[in-house]
Amino acid sequence: MSAGTVALVGTAVFAVGCATGGTGLRDGGPARSDAVAKTAPSALSADPSGSATASAGKPATKVDPVRLLLSDPKVGSEIKRDLKPCTGKEYPVDVSYGKVTGSPNVDIVVNVLSCADALGRGSYVYREDGGTYENVFAEEQPPVYAEIDRGDLVVTKQVYGKSDALAYPSGEDVITYRWDGEKFVEHDRVHSEYSNVVDGGSQPAPLVTPKD
Repeated sequence: MSAGTVALVGTAVFAVGCATGGTGLRDGGPARSDAVAKTAPSALSADPSGSATASAGKPATKVDPVRLLLSDPKVGSEIKRDLKPCTGKEYPVDVSYGKVTGSPNVDIVVNVLSCADALGRGSYVYREDGGTYENVFAEEQPPVYAEIDRGDLVVTKQVYGKSDALAYPSGEDVITYRWDGEKFVEHDRVHSEYSNVVDGGSQPAPLVTPKD
């Protein structure tokens, strides 16, 4: 097994979330305008197999996303060290399924959040290959959140100035990646700069930078 390939492990997908601002299994959705920490759904799934999955379906064999992350050499040691239940068995992990790498099998997108404020700490994409899962995308510069949008991988990253509070970023980058057959390549990028001119809230002013 190569360093970037993780064996398929576990028998169940956790319905996971945080004690505050918790998150469950999701099928994408907007991760824009507000801080990434506030993008995850507030309700937890009571079904351990997950009740909100991508229309493409789920893997033929259920996957334990926590064990997948812990056994992955591409996941940073700090992420692994802090990957513990927020309350009970509820891990701060948000999982979605879909087709994003051109594979006939279902891909898995995993976001790791913080327990205290559901801040996106790391985002990963796993592609099935012969019964194992290969990490084909990893972003561990927080705050970050990845999701599948119409076959593309969309990654939202908040941008902070030196004096910005966590709840008030200076802006955000929304980056769209497309699979080129071997890896994800940036397709376009939308940068939004915020101002506090309306009721003290941040308002975006998007700047689109298309990629060839």
